[in-house]
Amino acid sequence: MYNLKKINNPVILFDGVCNLCSGFVQFIIKHDPKHMFRFASLQSEFGKKVMQYFGLPVDQFNSFILLEDGKIYTRSTGALRVAKKLNRSWSLLYSFIVIPRFIRDSVYNFIARKRYKWFGKKEECWIPTPELKSLFLDAPAP
Repeated sequence: MYNLKKINNPVILFDGVCNLCSGFVQFIIKHDPKHMFRFASLQSEFGKKVMQYFGLPVDQFNSFILLEDGKIYTRSTGALRVAKKLNRSWSLLYSFIVIPRFIRDSVYNFIARKRYKWFGKKEECWIPTPELKSLFLDAPAP
């Protein structure tokens, strides 16, 4: 499997059945021309291993997790750290990091609770195209 301390690229863990989350991953891929990010669904074996390693519940898929340099960043902090590395003016979103975390995460949690209602849910995890499959850890077979 994977040694979590030896992963060179930042890894984004996302809810693989959430339309909003899958759309966000596709947005990141589009705005990450150097392909520095790797991806895995929270439902994958890799995702479960990361959550277990960091003491997070492996049966709850309601958080965005960024694994970077052996540490995890969740919710709004993870999302803003990702934005910081994107091209063009998207990196300016990182300036929202000055807003206290409890406020940022309150907004994040509100959207997370409503995401299936507002954006829908798939029956299965999103499967990347063959061209993008190299960016995914534990990608399901097409």
